[in-house]
Amino acid sequence: MELANQLIFMGGALLLVSILAGVLSSRIGAPLLLVFLGLGMFFGEDGPIGISFDNFNQAYLIGSLALAIILFDGGLRTPYRSIKLAWAPASLLATVGVLITAGLTGLFAWAVLDFGLLPSLLVGAIVGSTDAAAVFLLLHQRGMDLKRRVGTTLEVESGVNDPMAIFLTIALAELVTTGVTDITWDIAQSFLLQLGVGAAFGLLGGYALTWLVNKLELAPGLYPVFVIAGAMVVFGGAQQLGGSGFLAVYLAGIIAGNKRLRANQLIRRFHDGIAWVCQIGMFLMLGFLVTPTSLLPDLLPAGLVALGLMFVARPLAVAICLAPFNFSREERLFIAWVGLRGAVPIFLAIIPLLQGVVGGMQYFNVAFIVVLSSLILQGWTVPWLARRLNIELPPTPEDKGKLDFELPSGFDREMVGYRIAQTSPMVNKSIDALRVPDRVRILALLRENVVVPRQLIKTLKPNDYLLTVAPPEQILLLDRQLLPRRRSGAKREDVTLGDFSFPGTTPLGALSDAYDLPVTKQEREMPLADFLRKRLGKTVSVGDRLPLGAIELVVRDLNDEGITEVGIWLEPAQPQLLPERLITLFHRATAFFRRGLPWVSTTHHETSADETQAKVDEAQLGKQENAVVPVKESKK
Repeated sequence: MELANQLIFMGGALLLVSILAGVLSSRIGAPLLLVFLGLGMFFGEDGPIGISFDNFNQAYLIGSLALAIILFDGGLRTPYRSIKLAWAPASLLATVGVLITAGLTGLFAWAVLDFGLLPSLLVGAIVGSTDAAAVFLLLHQRGMDLKRRVGTTLEVESGVNDPMAIFLTIALAELVTTGVTDITWDIAQSFLLQLGVGAAFGLLGGYALTWLVNKLELAPGLYPVFVIAGAMVVFGGAQQLGGSGFLAVYLAGIIAGNKRLRANQLIRRFHDGIAWVCQIGMFLMLGFLVTPTSLLPDLLPAGLVALGLMFVARPLAVAICLAPFNFSREERLFIAWVGLRGAVPIFLAIIPLLQGVVGGMQYFNVAFIVVLSSLILQGWTVPWLARRLNIELPPTPEDKGKLDFELPSGFDREMVGYRIAQTSPMVNKSIDALRVPDRVRILALLRENVVVPRQLIKTLKPNDYLLTVAPPEQILLLDRQLLPRRRSGAKREDVTLGDFSFPGTTPLGALSDAYDLPVTKQEREMPLADFLRKRLGKTVSVGDRLPLGAIELVVRDLNDEGITEVGIWLEPAQPQLLPERLITLFHRATAFFRRGLPWVSTTHHETSADETQAKVDEAQLGKQENAVVPVKESKK
């Protein structure tokens, strides 16, 4: 009895401490998963409390359950539109990319660890895949809004690359244990079975779960419980049939998340909370498993493996896999750097221990050090890198100030109410300025306890409540216009999409005359939207940029029909990894060094600088004389 009370007290206290530590860590930019992992190590065997936990069978079971719930929650958040945009590059990264990363990392491990080739390749397989929990949490931790194609590619890759990583780990562990050096057809057949059965079971399970939720009459509080139980059935059923339960549960989440469900908001909020609990609990448990003092002998070689993985193996894999696709250099660099390692490599490192591989604990220690290195170096720098490479978008509206009303599941509409806040983009603007798509209806407005019918609404004022009926796919457009903007620091507010904007229907010739753009006669007659679609390809997303002469065009908004708004940068800034001050100091030091050399003449450089400045002044004067009047103010 006393032991049970102590366990309950300790479990609750650890959860509270983890949540409070997470709140504090967000203010200094520390990755939350690193905090949870660090707390597990602090309270573990070498810590002041000394919690001892070394049951790897239980850890494997708990880790499987937690990862399944996290993946299902990630699937619920992934819209079909994003899947269509990123499924091809994400699938290639999740298969060929994992194979290349694992192979190159294995070669690094062979060079620095006291392992043979096969054991080294096993190390590469263990740490070769990105982690869904780490990627999902990091990209949403501080409300970062990335270019849709980039963010979705990272999320889908991390959600579907587990089958390849698990297959490689199990196959290589068997080869190391048995001493066989050839890969038989049975192993390849096992991989195809995992993919095929996992995908089929996940899709069928997602549709079945959606149908059952909408048909059954349950108490409201039981719908989230029913859904999570169904997710566990999908995961376990796929595993029992020899498929990948992780792939199955992620696909089931995507299917359920893109269908209308009863108690939809209640289900999503419940799963958001339970996914947080799973992430905290899993990383605390993994922290308990490790003994920090036992990591010291492997610290240097494992650190070198981590550096090889982050700076060579992952970037090369990304460069090869994304070569056929229309990703910019900056986008590829960002995707390469956000190859985060988290719970999955530590979870996979348990497999050699369970299969009795010689030196199994060293695999676990190496994987743990690689994960720590990834969370410290990559996790801490991702927001900074997103801003430096112009991958981050302006903040999307918060859900604060939005009310959802539950309608019967047979309806293809949702009733949504919006509270107009001081920071809402539509505050104090005419209701006619609100872009209302087809099939969206504004019902009424509540102002100071008075109901104002639609025909009498003139302007939207602070603290108004606007009641609408809209199809689910059109709600995001209303959110962008009516919900308050997120306020999380000056750096976030500085992210914009152009100095000013034009409608997508604006003829390109109007801009060409003003800025002397290098376009053909046929292109002059094209609307901006069609021109950008032609130049950027079919997979266009918000934030995509196109340099054109001295300016740069950027996609600001789009819908199902195409690009609706285009931004323009008059003086486009080039992405810079180093701070401006450091670059300036470097140029000054270089200039000082060159002036000090007797064989370097400064006369030519001074003359060139004067000529360059004169040309710049002349160009700026010409721009002022031919400046076009902006159609719309920049949205800050």
